[in-house]
Amino acid sequence: MDYSKYKDQPEFQAALREMFSSLDDSVLNNPRYASILETIEEPDRIITFDVNWVDDKGEKHTNKGYRIQFNNANGVYKGGLRFHKSVNLSILKLLGFEQIFKNYLTTLPMGGAKGGSDFDPKGKSDNEVKNFCYAFMKELYPYIGVDLDVPAGDIGVGGREIRYLYEAYKQYSGKSDCSLTGKPLDLGGSLCRTEATGYGVTYFARGALKTYKDTNFKGKKVIVSGSGNVALYCLKKVVDYGGTVIAMNDSDNTIYAPNGIDFETIRALKEDRRGRIKEYKDLVKDEVEVLGSKDIWSIKCDLAFPCATQFELDEEAAKRLIANGCIGVFEGANMPCTLEAANLFIANKVIYSPGKASNAGGVAVSGLEIEQYKLGEKWSFEEVDLKLKHIMKTIFKNCYDTAKRLGDEYNLIKGANNYAFVGVAEKMLNK
Repeated sequence: MDYSKYKDQPEFQAALREMFSSLDDSVLNNPRYASILETIEEPDRIITFDVNWVDDKGEKHTNKGYRIQFNNANGVYKGGLRFHKSVNLSILKLLGFEQIFKNYLTTLPMGGAKGGSDFDPKGKSDNEVKNFCYAFMKELYPYIGVDLDVPAGDIGVGGREIRYLYEAYKQYSGKSDCSLTGKPLDLGGSLCRTEATGYGVTYFARGALKTYKDTNFKGKKVIVSGSGNVALYCLKKVVDYGGTVIAMNDSDNTIYAPNGIDFETIRALKEDRRGRIKEYKDLVKDEVEVLGSKDIWSIKCDLAFPCATQFELDEEAAKRLIANGCIGVFEGANMPCTLEAANLFIANKVIYSPGKASNAGGVAVSGLEIEQYKLGEKWSFEEVDLKLKHIMKTIFKNCYDTAKRLGDEYNLIKGANNYAFVGVAEKMLNK
């Protein structure tokens, strides 16, 4: 694989290296897959556009908008929209490429896509966010549809943004269908979608802990990076299972609470008030220490859940976690560990799960939202949660069984990538 042609796209280059360096010789040298190995790195299409919007002062602004429809061999294009100042083609190609295989692992009929903009909702008024979302959807809506491409949320695109985007979609397209998922319930969204990724990574971890170490969450000290939906609902489920989350962070600070972080307090701070995580210290009577954002990986723990963003956990952070006795690292974000960090965990027999496997809960429930729409049904929270548990259990089993069959039991990167690549390749060959 010639990675040099993507030297100006380092994030995408990293995704390709993670995939192709882990494929078994039986896949790499199989003439049946030769054409797939040559072409799968190229998206089906990349849509770029200017987003012209007006702020509350009447001043005009222009941001870049993107949608990458990467591969639909396994079904409708499916992947989130990210609004963040860091968004560029390299990051979106990384995410879209990962999404192909993540979606295949869910067992649901979804291909891979990703999109977004370098617009940053942070610090913007609700009206400014609405203006941007309407302007963004005005450019995007001709390219999406329930049987073509179904976006969802990602970093910077939560319930508020999805509401505005869907309202704009209905206005511009004249349709009220399931061409966006993660919608609020009153717009046809699914129960359990908000919780899905955080719950899902915890369900995956529960299966892995039992299989590898014959243990569970009870009594475990846990750190969860991030403080968005994924981190919040990972925290909730870890506590439900008897663990204690002692640290979380945002881009500015880490909070370290030796006696545990209270879910409802941190949820209200982040979801209702959109506050910064350091404010948690003033809301509770318990002991809380405020540290730098990256200090989170220096805190002694049993389990770590990186749930913030790509490449947040590097080799040095991995060394600190290993030295502190961490026995499991489960990715709740998209590729939050560098490949060097991941390989270090695997070499030291720390249970490590790649995000394409363990953070697939969100897109799985998005797929279930489409199913409910097409069936004209509305499933209860418990029904969706039960289906999510089954999907995450299946993902772990397929990844673990493949890694074990290939003689590398602790290498779930190898397990996930070989299982998913072969599955997608067969779909492409039979398309």
